[in-house]
Amino acid sequence: MDPVIVAGAGPVGLALSLALAAQGVPAVVLDEGPGTDDPRPARTAVLRHDTAALVARLGCTTLRDEGARWVGWRSMRRKQLMRELPLGEDGDPAPLHIPQHALARGLRNAIADQDLVRVVTDSRLDSLEQDARGVTVHTRGPGATWWRGSHLVGCDGARSTVRKLLDIRFPGRTAVERHAVAALRAELPWPGEAMLHRQPPWRTGGDEVSARPLPDGVWRLDWLLPARGELVTPDALVARLRDTLAGWCGETPPYELLDTGVYTLHHRLAQRWRVGRAFLAGDAAHLLGAVGTQGLDEGLRDVGNLAWKVAEDWHHGASQTLLDSYQAERRTAVAARLRAADQSLPILRGRGGLRTYMGGGARGHDALLADGHLGYGPLGAPPSYPHSPLAPPYAEAQTAVGTPPGAPVADVRVTAPDGTTGPLRDRLGRGLLLVMLVAPGTGVWDRRHWLTAGVMPRLAAAVTALPVRAELLVTEAYPGASAHNVLLVRPDGHLVAAFGGVRPADLYAAADAARGGAPPEVTALPAGDRTANID
Repeated sequence: MDPVIVAGAGPVGLALSLALAAQGVPAVVLDEGPGTDDPRPARTAVLRHDTAALVARLGCTTLRDEGARWVGWRSMRRKQLMRELPLGEDGDPAPLHIPQHALARGLRNAIADQDLVRVVTDSRLDSLEQDARGVTVHTRGPGATWWRGSHLVGCDGARSTVRKLLDIRFPGRTAVERHAVAALRAELPWPGEAMLHRQPPWRTGGDEVSARPLPDGVWRLDWLLPARGELVTPDALVARLRDTLAGWCGETPPYELLDTGVYTLHHRLAQRWRVGRAFLAGDAAHLLGAVGTQGLDEGLRDVGNLAWKVAEDWHHGASQTLLDSYQAERRTAVAARLRAADQSLPILRGRGGLRTYMGGGARGHDALLADGHLGYGPLGAPPSYPHSPLAPPYAEAQTAVGTPPGAPVADVRVTAPDGTTGPLRDRLGRGLLLVMLVAPGTGVWDRRHWLTAGVMPRLAAAVTALPVRAELLVTEAYPGASAHNVLLVRPDGHLVAAFGGVRPADLYAAADAARGGAPPEVTALPAGDRTANID
């Protein structure tokens, strides 16, 4: 069969091609550029624990070598410390901060070791056609040619050509926030901690400045600017930088300025994310980023959601329900994130007389901003899909556990029947449903007797009989679950349903719902025609 065509070689497009390859689906990545990413230390990405885990599973080693996990978070207002929070081993999950060029390079390096992905440089898509069996696109450039693919995914950024060719509107708001940015090497008073300082007491502090650490003593500083203020000159930015360092350190310490910039944040949401066999992902589908939210995080969540659905269609054919669920789930989740940010902005920025709306005054405002930066609450938490079209019908055997249906599952330690153990998150992204039995005492079981003891024979038979491929796992404990509870988990880590015991019929019905029902019947292709074509 033809490969999936991915338009755009930013982090989202590269990650999508790797996620498809991990499920046995070939991809061609059309890269408008030369295949390299210019180093820009001031252009960085903050990945939350779920998206960082996704990128790590795809083989991106630069997360470890060139990314920094924050050891703590602090919020200040004027001269007062409002909140101090440990992160990592001693606290909540730590975001990972990495230069975007290092992230892209790590993904490109992973692709270099992957036979199923081909990156074609200097290739800009300029036309597309669809039919019932696939998509045909044309690229211009030195090697202008036509490409044939099973599907097309536009990961080609805010000015997406794919979106325009599909005639999809991209409404929203322009210049929601504006920031001046500097990357520098210096010693600050809180090594490894990220910090948000509101209304700093020095003259050039403005309303808000943040500091986020990177490896090797490098920091990224962001100053919130008036939405439609004057241009920021290099001299003005350096003066602002020196005043900020002096305000934090008592005097301006030695520093090495590495990079600067000014960027404007927009909030936009494509009206459609799927047209036939073509999809949108990342900045082509949505723009967000105000009050600490992270657009790249949401782009990578698009990848996790879409890859297994396209892979299911590529291998076996998929129902329209499954393919439509990408838009239904992801667009709804991003719309809720945009709505939360837009509702928070007048409260946090003191516009429209709404400052008294939130309980707790300034402390409540600071907590809301911290949620956006750290990945909590409506501004930052990983999304749930409680009203997904893939949700199974209610069954009496369903039971409540610590994770609601549609939400991301907890990353508990699991064991497979072959004795392999590790975090549940490591089993995601392979196109398999996961069936997890909660069985206290697993650690002392003799693996040779697993499939012949207790409820395991019946559960193993039920898993084998499911309408889609699934993997059987066992865990010692799961939050809120009882012994012999059975959890059904989607390939992207969201809970389908939990059952009070082994219920083969209910498990089958839930698995069938999770795949969107039976795919339409298609005419079988000759065996030779199912060969992937990436030449």
